[in-house]
Amino acid sequence: MSLQHEPTSSQIKEQKLYREMGLSDSEFELVEKIIGRLPNWTETGLFSVMWSEHCSYKNSKPVLSKFPTKGERVLQGPGEGAGIVDIGDGQAVVFKIESHNHPSAIEPYQGAATGVGGIIRDVFSMGARPIAMLNSLRFGELESPRVKYLFEQVVAGIAGYGNCIGIPTVGGEVQFDPSYEGNPLVNAMCVGLIDHKDIKKGQAKGAGNSVMYVGAKTGRDGIHGATFASEELSEASEEKRPAVQVGDPFMEKLVMEACLELIHNCDALVGIQDMGAAGLTSSSAEMASKAGMGIEMNLDLIPQRETGMTAYEMMLSESQERMLLVVENGREHEVEKIFAKWDLDCVTVGTVIEEQVLRLTHQGEIVADVPVDALAEDAPVYHKPSKEPAYYAEFQAQEEYIPEVTSFKSTLLSLLEQPTIASKEWVYNQYDYMVRTNTVVAPGSDAAVVRIRGTKKALAMTTDCNSRYLYLDPEVGGKIAVAEAARNLVCSGAKPLAVTDCLNFGNPEKPEIFWQLEKSADGMSAACTKLETPVIGGNVSLYNETNGVAVYPTPVIGMVGLIEDTKHIVTQSFKEAGDIIYLIGDSKPEFGGSELQKMKEGRIFGKAPHIDLEVEENRQRDLLEAIQKGLIASAHDVAEGGLSVALAESVMDGKVGASVTLTDEPIGSLFGESQSRFLVTVKPENQDEFQQLVKDAKIIGFVRSESGLAIDNEQGEELLSCTLQELQDAWKGAIPCLLTSKV
Repeated sequence: MSLQHEPTSSQIKEQKLYREMGLSDSEFELVEKIIGRLPNWTETGLFSVMWSEHCSYKNSKPVLSKFPTKGERVLQGPGEGAGIVDIGDGQAVVFKIESHNHPSAIEPYQGAATGVGGIIRDVFSMGARPIAMLNSLRFGELESPRVKYLFEQVVAGIAGYGNCIGIPTVGGEVQFDPSYEGNPLVNAMCVGLIDHKDIKKGQAKGAGNSVMYVGAKTGRDGIHGATFASEELSEASEEKRPAVQVGDPFMEKLVMEACLELIHNCDALVGIQDMGAAGLTSSSAEMASKAGMGIEMNLDLIPQRETGMTAYEMMLSESQERMLLVVENGREHEVEKIFAKWDLDCVTVGTVIEEQVLRLTHQGEIVADVPVDALAEDAPVYHKPSKEPAYYAEFQAQEEYIPEVTSFKSTLLSLLEQPTIASKEWVYNQYDYMVRTNTVVAPGSDAAVVRIRGTKKALAMTTDCNSRYLYLDPEVGGKIAVAEAARNLVCSGAKPLAVTDCLNFGNPEKPEIFWQLEKSADGMSAACTKLETPVIGGNVSLYNETNGVAVYPTPVIGMVGLIEDTKHIVTQSFKEAGDIIYLIGDSKPEFGGSELQKMKEGRIFGKAPHIDLEVEENRQRDLLEAIQKGLIASAHDVAEGGLSVALAESVMDGKVGASVTLTDEPIGSLFGESQSRFLVTVKPENQDEFQQLVKDAKIIGFVRSESGLAIDNEQGEELLSCTLQELQDAWKGAIPCLLTSKV
């Protein structure tokens, strides 16, 4: 329903109507000061979306400034649609991760689908061909009908969009915890490939150049989506369903192909940006601000799929599959010709101007005239108060927790049944991960691997974050999140290149939550610096709370690594009978935030596992060198559930089994979650060379021809023995079983 009679400027101020849009009293006063008068309804809307946390990062900018963002391979850091890293031979990898949490909580299928669509546009707007999708998902426990519904619909939305557009969904992670009960996290990552010569940026340069609108028509879906993403979920959030956009992957495919054809074949293109959060407002204001120019647009020319749309509605709509271009004056016909071939709208709607303002006309009247920098770069920045939560000091003072384990076998099988550890086949079997046939390592190993056609190279990619560790100790947890993502890549044979992150936190206006955000960033920054993986972009998603209860701090790490030669690719499954099984690193009884603690106690507490970044760096470097020398048959990082779970996962394909002997105290050895550990196998003929290279590796067993897993102690007494069938029944059956149970 269109607003026929929009409130007057004085009504907006007197009735404080701006508050409904998410502006505070002080922010409205600042707007008034900047433009030298009271803003009208449309202008108030422009400021409200551009100054939302989702677009301006007003609460998180001081934190983001901590991250290292430069490196010898970084071609584009934060500030554009996606980051770009050089991979040699004139090629580069482009990648970015973003959240679509609130929309997915309200309308899970479309929320997840449009999250996928948006991140794809971020990558191809840089000029890159998207080659892979990943995701990172968090839900409550798979016990309530609502969580099952959210889980099923989010996965269906990701699959529905990704499968239709022809980009393989090759990897990701899913974790389950009560903290995500009301507020699931849906983070989507896209990876693309580009030649250096094709890199484009979202900049509106050159006075007199044309501003062109291409793609789908504008409707009323997604209005105030950016503001909706910048407030807590509550009982009233259901009423915000219209704020969720609706995606059309077939339209996106056409827009992508048309844009890539334009970028590769037409030098008339000056700048390009997708209309993501805040739609036409953010794309036009940001492109102009970055170039030090202004934009004038006639909204009567905007392709619309609904009648009677107001300027406010057009500018704030987040309808999907739309792009904004800046094209050299006089060459518009070249662009129109390409988009006509793909049967897409392509309309000149405005002009780049010297005056640094966004000026909008509608039905013959100027409906907005505001400085572009005020909308984009000069949004207010807040240094929020930070306070250490009481629970943190309490956890730090606690004695080390050591669980009681009566049966090692039943404990391992129960761990394999925990949804966070259990096989995610139910999820990734819904994704087309082989489309375009470049996927070398499919979902289910430590990292996905995609080959680069015409070269020996491949890219490894992963998403990772153990939010329980972050809740217990955000700084230590932040270090672990980065280190574990890097471990996943090293285990596949890749050198980690760079990070894109998605910072999912609660309400930053609560000092304890802001403390979590700050401390996490400190830990992540330290690890990124040590492991030489700069942060090249990402997303901040705050206000992830339901009725005042925040999710665990969840800064998801998306990471990409380079494999120089595909013959170095390694996977986690044990390969041949007679291979020697090594554990790199020591197993200590560290159970704070562990899967076993949660399973036994129903909650987490105590200290997070210790991590030494110097040790981490050395082990990753040594293992990667061993892989590149051809000394490693298989590699797997030891993560949730500890060594016992890593061993079980390494024999799960049933081709071989393992016999292992433990020399240390068994509970910590089997189930503790000490960091910086790797499980690798080495052929006997490579044993000496491997041991000289990797100093803290010790033999713990041998690969055997008989399937299953047997673990003894030094005295030869059996600790546990599981058949392949027992392992597979627990691990593969858990999620399908939970989804079909009526409880």
